[in-house]
Amino acid sequence: MINTSVANILERALMGYDLSPEEGVLLLKQTDSEAIAAIRHTADQLRYNQVGDTITYVINRNINFTNICEQHCSFCAFRRDADDVGAYWLDWGQILEKSQDAVKRGATEICMQGGLNPEAQINGKSLPYYLKLVATIKQEFPQIHLHAFSPQEVQFIARIDGLDYATVIAALRDAGVGSIPGTAAEVLDDEVRKVLCPEKINTETWLEIISTAHKLGLPTTSTMLSGHIETPEQQIGHLEKLRSLQQTAINHGYPARITEFILLPFVGQEAPKSLRRRVGRDQPVLADALLLGAVARIYLGNWIPNHQPSWVKLGLAGAKAALVWGCNDIGGTLMEEHITTMAGAVGGTCMEVDTLQTAIASLGRPYQQRDTLYQKV
Repeated sequence: MINTSVANILERALMGYDLSPEEGVLLLKQTDSEAIAAIRHTADQLRYNQVGDTITYVINRNINFTNICEQHCSFCAFRRDADDVGAYWLDWGQILEKSQDAVKRGATEICMQGGLNPEAQINGKSLPYYLKLVATIKQEFPQIHLHAFSPQEVQFIARIDGLDYATVIAALRDAGVGSIPGTAAEVLDDEVRKVLCPEKINTETWLEIISTAHKLGLPTTSTMLSGHIETPEQQIGHLEKLRSLQQTAINHGYPARITEFILLPFVGQEAPKSLRRRVGRDQPVLADALLLGAVARIYLGNWIPNHQPSWVKLGLAGAKAALVWGCNDIGGTLMEEHITTMAGAVGGTCMEVDTLQTAIASLGRPYQQRDTLYQKV
C-alpha cells in the first residue's frame, strides 16, 4: 500500500485540484516503487483526461546561427570565443540554404537560437541584425513559423541597444517571429543560477520577458534543465513559477500564453570539469527524468496541457518511456541539433518522421503531425 498522504494528493489531482508546492515536493521525494508507479499512473491518466491519447510531433529544423558567445555558462559545451577552433557564424546564404532544405523536407517550423555574439550588429546596433535574420527567412518562406530567440537573446539585444524588452519583442513579432522558445530558464532559482549560469539573466527577468511576450501576442514554450545541482524544492519552485506565469496570462486575458513544457535532463559529458565533478555523471538518470516529468504533468497539466520529453537528451527509447509517464508530444525532427550534441548527448541530431511515427505506434497510440502552436497539420 502506498502511504495515505501520497494517495490523497494523487486522488485530489485526478479530481482536478492543483497541487501545493509542499505536495509536489512530497511526490518528488518518493522512493517506494508502488508510490512511484501510482504517480506514473496518475500522470498518464491526467494526460489522457487533458489531451487524449494522440501523440503529436512537429516537422522542424534547428538553426543555431552562431556559437560565438560572450557568456560562460558552467554546463555549456557549445559556446566558443570568436578566435577559438570550431567557432562559427553563419552568413545569410547559409541561413537561406538551411531554410530551403527545411521547407523541402516538409518543415512547418524553423527554431532559431544562437550564442550572444557582440559582433552580430548592423550599423553598430544589435536589433537590426536580428531583424535581418528573420527577414532572410520570412521573405523567402512567408509560410514557415519562426520559433526564435530566447529571453536571454531578447535581453541581450535590449541591453546592447538600450531598448526596453517590449520594444524588442514587438519588433521581432512585427518582422515575422511567431513564438519565443522558453529556453535559458535552466532552473528558475537564483541560487542555482549563480553556480550554473552566473552571467545569464536572473529569474525575475526571464519571467518578465516571457510575460511581456504573452501581453504582446507572442506564444512561448517553457523548459527546465534538470538533474544537476538543484533540489526537489527548487524543481517544484520552478514549476510553481511557470504555473503562476500561465495563470497570469489566462486570468488577464493576454492574447498568448505558454504552449508546452519541455523537460531537458542535464547532459554533462563535455561540460566544464568543475560542474561535471559536482554532478558526478555524464548522462541523465532516466528514472529521475521520468518521475520529474510525471510530477510536472500533475503540477502543470491543468494550465500547461502539452508536455514533451527530449529525445536528444534521453535517446528515443527514453523519450518513448516518457510518453507513458504523462507526456503527449514527442517533439520535432530537428534535422540538425548542435547544443546538446556538443555536450555529449547520445540521442542524435536528426529524427526522420517515420522513425517518430513508428516509435509512437509501438505504444499502441495514434500519432498526428502538429504545427508549433499545436494545431493539426
